[in-house]
Amino acid sequence: MAWQPELVRRIDAAGNPAASLGHALVDDYLEFVAARCRPNTLLATAYDLKVFFSVVSKEPTEVVTADIFAFITAQKKPRRGTKVVRLEDGEAGLSARTIKRRLASVSGLFGYLMTRDDLAVDRNPVPTGLANRRRSGNRGTPLLRTPRTLPRVLGPREVEEVLGALNTRRDRAMVLAMLLGGLRRCEVLGLRLGDLSPGERQVFISEGKGGHQRLIPISAQFFAVVGDYLDQERPAVEHDRLFVVLRGPTRGRPLSSASSPPRPAPPRPGGGPQSARVVRARGGELPPPSPQPSPPTAPHAPAVRPLQPLPGPNRP
Repeated sequence: MAWQPELVRRIDAAGNPAASLGHALVDDYLEFVAARCRPNTLLATAYDLKVFFSVVSKEPTEVVTADIFAFITAQKKPRRGTKVVRLEDGEAGLSARTIKRRLASVSGLFGYLMTRDDLAVDRNPVPTGLANRRRSGNRGTPLLRTPRTLPRVLGPREVEEVLGALNTRRDRAMVLAMLLGGLRRCEVLGLRLGDLSPGERQVFISEGKGGHQRLIPISAQFFAVVGDYLDQERPAVEHDRLFVVLRGPTRGRPLSSASSPPRPAPPRPGGGPQSARVVRARGGELPPPSPQPSPPTAPHAPAVRPLQPLPGPNRP
């Protein structure tokens, strides 16, 4: 009988997140991942392995490179019909980035099984690339080619559309943190009152990706909206988490990914009733749109340019 993975999420005795798929070797690897990586990495790895072993119905010790190629072929098949493709790369199946991430999770599993040295696993079935016909040099053909695309920068009109679709000052503050500061969703949800420095126009990220900490300069518009949220919407609570639930039986509890508000609908071409709303900072408003906006030059850089210049030693 073939093994069928079943993803189970739980909290262990120490209060840490854990995941299992119902196989001793795979669960041992997930326990190893949980001990050295962040919770989101654990969940992503568990899901990737679930997808892989749902397609390749074999014991982990029986997987060969041919199974990896079959998995790639299955992932590239159209998922919503042959006539539905992505504008980014024109493909109908999963994107090459998604497949490469899943292969990285599978490769990590077999690297772990090889290092254990107590199993009959002496090679990783996930190839790093395809052999080149030329023997000179060490570089071969990549297993999957991913398109190199630049991030798209939101223009002032699109920012107005997004902010105009939000109903609370809390939601506007959260979106502005992502737009103007380049914060990830988990970083926004983890903000605390002590992380904000309005005088210096900075936000301290204590639990960033990979556990890294950093200081983020951000426009005064964000702090103005946060101030309105604290004065008019945030209930009196005993904890210091910045963003909380505003309604319902869990009112006042820290906002989490499970309770965070839905994403606003993307702006429609040509605008609409919301496009008449102008995003203004205190003492200024959005600059006119640039004919050719420059893309961010760093990962998770702000999606729009700050509305006001940041203070510095050479600025008044």
